[in-house]
Amino acid sequence: MKPAILFIAAVLPAAADTTAPNTPVPAAPTLPAAPQNTADGYEFPVALSASRLLGSDAAGADYRVREQVPTDGYMAHFTIDSDYGTFQCVGETQARARIAELEAIRKLVSVSRSDLFAEGVKRSIEQPIDAVKNIAQDPVGSAKAVPKTIGHLFKKVGRSVENAAKNVHEKIESGDSSGMGSGIGNAAKGVIGFDQAKLDCAKQLQVDPYTDNERLQEEMEKVTWVFFSGGMPLRIGAMAASGGASMALTATKVVGLPDEMYTSTPSELALRDQQAMEALSVPEAVIRKYQSNEALSITLRRSIIKSLAALGNPQGSAGVLTVAANCEARRQSEFIDQALRLLAARKQAGQLDLAHLEIIGRLPGAVDKAGLLHIPAPVDYLTWTSDVAAFANRDDLVGRKPQLLTRAGMSERARAELGKLGWTVAAP
Repeated sequence: MKPAILFIAAVLPAAADTTAPNTPVPAAPTLPAAPQNTADGYEFPVALSASRLLGSDAAGADYRVREQVPTDGYMAHFTIDSDYGTFQCVGETQARARIAELEAIRKLVSVSRSDLFAEGVKRSIEQPIDAVKNIAQDPVGSAKAVPKTIGHLFKKVGRSVENAAKNVHEKIESGDSSGMGSGIGNAAKGVIGFDQAKLDCAKQLQVDPYTDNERLQEEMEKVTWVFFSGGMPLRIGAMAASGGASMALTATKVVGLPDEMYTSTPSELALRDQQAMEALSVPEAVIRKYQSNEALSITLRRSIIKSLAALGNPQGSAGVLTVAANCEARRQSEFIDQALRLLAARKQAGQLDLAHLEIIGRLPGAVDKAGLLHIPAPVDYLTWTSDVAAFANRDDLVGRKPQLLTRAGMSERARAELGKLGWTVAAP
């Protein structure tokens, strides 16, 4: 079992269907064949159907999700085969995000094969914009000309920018575009304006600029760099190609990110996060770990803090941030983020009169003013495994009759066992 799933297994309660509180749970819409029992009387996790889980999104012009989707008792594990590589996804949310990102990759690849892109490559070599030309020709003078607060960004950047541009030109001529984006990204980090240009590219595509999808990052950096260094505007919505032809590059499915993720620099976002955590009396060591943890992308850090704000920054928020700061993998921090989103959505809908947050295992739970514990479970399908049973029977949950917040399905056995323990199920 993968580390992220071990985390989830240690954290989660059962999952269930989208029903009203205190009502029987109906059969799940993606209910597979009845799970087989293990020797000790628990259930083996089941396999689900990609076409039933994802509908028409299970296949596209340049990708296909493998039909058999194994689960681990909590999460569905998707494999997406595409023209741009094979992607492993944990959970339906991540799978749908990758599918949207594949569409963005397809569009960026199309741009990189256009006449306008070739013109941008030519300009970046022959007549680069001043921000690039000055650094390439006089890196020392350029560094002295900027304030000391950002001067260190220009150290040794001139040669790397020049080499990166030539590398793009050579690869274009040979018909090989592999690896271009990563080299460009590393070389261009010190060029003022490039980072904002890349954020604008992500906004036009409506994708997360801080995604861990390496292929998407490479394509964004490649296309952004060519247009930026050539002094040409990148208009993804309706970009004019050479020869009078037009190329439509419409937005993919909106990821729902706030505008600040595209208009603010990482440093600005980090400062807002720090100020929010200081206001919650989060220990300085936890703040540092939260800000530097690679398992927490910039987007996830901001999203978690904003979800806590949507909940009213209740008592227990510092404990949630401590859990997030100690996540060891991106999938773990995504899970925490999704759990908080479920709670925030319920509160905003007037269905949660929140008193405080409580950590159950390593999962944020919400206690309302009547004392009822609401446990968010952003899982895909629940079977009655030994791990699930152990969580449902935790000493600190006995007699509390928690309410489970989830849209997921579950086996008949899991439904029955949870009912015996007094659990109820509610749609977030």
